[in-house]
Amino acid sequence: MLDEDALSELRLTPDKSRAYGGHADQVVDFLLPGGGAGSGGGQGGEGKALVVLLHGGFWRPAYDRQHTALLARALADEGYLVAVPEYRRTTGWPEIFDDVAVCVESLPMMTAALGFRPNRTVLVGHSAGGHLALWAAARHRLPAGSPWRTESRPDAVVSLAGCASLRLADEWRLGGGAAHDMMGGSVDALASRYADCDPAAQLPLGVPVTLVHGVDDVVVPVTMSREYARMAREAGEEVRLVELPDMEHYGLIDPSSSAWPHVRSALEA
Repeated sequence: MLDEDALSELRLTPDKSRAYGGHADQVVDFLLPGGGAGSGGGQGGEGKALVVLLHGGFWRPAYDRQHTALLARALADEGYLVAVPEYRRTTGWPEIFDDVAVCVESLPMMTAALGFRPNRTVLVGHSAGGHLALWAAARHRLPAGSPWRTESRPDAVVSLAGCASLRLADEWRLGGGAAHDMMGGSVDALASRYADCDPAAQLPLGVPVTLVHGVDDVVVPVTMSREYARMAREAGEEVRLVELPDMEHYGLIDPSSSAWPHVRSALEA
């Protein structure tokens, strides 16, 4: 079973990497479906779905994309084109949101350069990455003056034990106050800033959302996904909530765990 010690030993081995900015953390690792089928000038690259896998770690620099290695490779073996972005985590807001926005906007050009034109794009995020995946899908809901606003949106979002509500992440002091540290203060002190960065504040998203959460999760309690689903329903939007009994936080990114079929099913839905 994966835990924090095991995660720290993992190393992601990409097939390709591309930069989307000048900072060392502004990079995307790509794992090609079936070990590279479809790459090279567009031969065979039509129709592959793109999975954008955003890593967690409570938005802190101690955690990076390396711990997605097992899940990313398993998804590529299932036939997905997998993009694993890194993003700056040293200073928090607004750089994290700048990077996610720029990266997602850059992906169509990057995938085309690799010889792929995906027929659909699914944003997948684990833990804090779940927050970022949902937020990236909600950017069309931001005010017109926001630098992060876009008219584009993904085909679907899958949140794995995600911090789906930034407000609740702060109020519950998840990760020892991780949202407070990343945002530069509390939701009470920075209400407007939080609203622009909280996908739950942008409901309804108008994008199909699946929330997968372990009932035994003590890092991000399953109540987080339950509350997001409740808020979505109140906003007139249905989301799919999959609760997994006897499942903790890290099993959702472990293809050898009993969560894997549910993750795979969420992507196929």
